[in-house]
Amino acid sequence: MKQKIVLIMLTLVLTVVLAACGNKSDSKGAEGEGEKAKLKVGISAGVEEEIWKQVQEVAAKDNLDIELVVFNDYVQPNKVLAEGELDANAFQHEPYLDQFKKDNNLDLVKIANTLNFPIGFYSNKIKDVSEIKEGDVIGLPNDPTNGARALILFENAGLIKLKEGAGIKATVRDIAENKLKLKFEELDAAFIPKALGDLTAAVINTNYAVEAGFVPTKDAIFIEPKDSPWVNIIAVRTEDKDKPVFQRLIKAYHSDQVKKFVEEKYGTYIVASW
Repeated sequence: MKQKIVLIMLTLVLTVVLAACGNKSDSKGAEGEGEKAKLKVGISAGVEEEIWKQVQEVAAKDNLDIELVVFNDYVQPNKVLAEGELDANAFQHEPYLDQFKKDNNLDLVKIANTLNFPIGFYSNKIKDVSEIKEGDVIGLPNDPTNGARALILFENAGLIKLKEGAGIKATVRDIAENKLKLKFEELDAAFIPKALGDLTAAVINTNYAVEAGFVPTKDAIFIEPKDSPWVNIIAVRTEDKDKPVFQRLIKAYHSDQVKKFVEEKYGTYIVASW
């Protein structure tokens, strides 16, 4: 009888130990290490689609399925992410995200750097900034951070001077000196390539410039340096930022395969920032 009781007790102990081991394994899986998972990521149309296909390939090897949702504007990706219809997005630089969060009361946060897309100044009418003359109409993006970025580019090109300290919050109202009395037309970033024929020149974000058939290093009459601080990022809802699955996403993006692809195909105008 005693032997039977001992056998029952040993069986119970063994069951508890096995259950504990099972729980430990489940916990590790929940941390995302090789566990099958899926993320829905919002990106910009064009060049980034090609790059994210490489990210998808790398992630798939880690049992991570990435579904891409492509947008043609800079407004919806953050709103849709905040509403929970995306798990992450990757289309913007941090100054834009910070301003957009403030303006729309959103709780989003950066989790990683991706690429730097130096923006350029383009024209169908002139070949050099020196050809810009008094009263010409110049286009720039109408969103706050890209507008400021364009104004800084104009200042670097010697066309204007901004008020001291305006920096990344500069608007056309911060133009302190405009010797050529240039007229500035603020337009939706995606629309600028279509409006270029009606302008003397305009700043066009790199993804839209490429979609329009421009080769930035060849066609831009003035361009940001490759070490520009305007680096694009991956953003998520703040409440989700510590989820282990996002470390798998970052690992896939920051892989050697993706970096090699960027450098070989787009290295003349896109800089991998890792």
